[in-house]
Amino acid sequence: MSKFKQAMETYRKRPLSLFLRIVVIAAAVITAFILGAIIIYILVKGIPNLSPELFAWEYNTDNVSMTPAIINTILMVLLTLVFAAPIGIFSAIYLVEYAKRGNKLVNIIRMTTETLAGIPSIVYGLFGYLMFVIAMHWGYSFIAGALTLAIMVLPTIMRTTEEALKAVPDSYRDGSFGLGAGRLRTVFQVVLPSAIPGILSGVILSIGRIVGETAALIFTAGTIAAIPASVMNSGRTLAIHMYALLNEGLYMNQAYATAVVLLVMVIIINGISGLIAKAFSKRTGEK
Repeated sequence: MSKFKQAMETYRKRPLSLFLRIVVIAAAVITAFILGAIIIYILVKGIPNLSPELFAWEYNTDNVSMTPAIINTILMVLLTLVFAAPIGIFSAIYLVEYAKRGNKLVNIIRMTTETLAGIPSIVYGLFGYLMFVIAMHWGYSFIAGALTLAIMVLPTIMRTTEEALKAVPDSYRDGSFGLGAGRLRTVFQVVLPSAIPGILSGVILSIGRIVGETAALIFTAGTIAAIPASVMNSGRTLAIHMYALLNEGLYMNQAYATAVVLLVMVIIINGISGLIAKAFSKRTGEK
């Protein structure tokens, strides 16, 4: 009996399985269609409006250049990950490798992390404004925006790292301990290299949220269209730049062009991160 006939026989006996399969396929097709429609709309509206003036080094009301915003976006991603990645990864290592099973502190940390993941970005922006801009007297600055975003993406990095560490087989740990390695050496030389692809997945998701964030940064990093001289100066990212152009209502075509660059930028960052993850996976497999 062919596989098709076997499947049809199974679905005849269990019609609910056929219904669920159709629902799952339909959901996947609808999701892909919506994503494709958004991408096509952005490209059609934005590509004709791309011009050399939009990539001038300095911004002014004539060229509304996005180059400072592009540089600011890259700097914001790097600065945010400098704060968030070490804390998130090391916290996950503690939860999985060092904390005792059933520890109440672990349950509190996990509950807190899940709560932070569900807070709207505007709430993070208000917190960053009150904490970093007002209370710490930093004003609208890059450091205030980066710390706010670090708190925002911390739950994503923690949870994905935790799941990646849990996915590493216990036999790896037992083999390392059996050869006389300590826990610290086992974690950093056996467990972490095997979990790097999963950890990078969390970092990629965090980068996507950092690049597309506006509400939290408007209240903390500000909207000045210039490359900041230091982390204590204000600057706008590409998403805020696009929001500002749309809000003014005078540069709609340039806003669509900015959306194209933002889309391409996200794709490039995700692609590079994916290549790095694959490279680590191959190195781990060779070992």
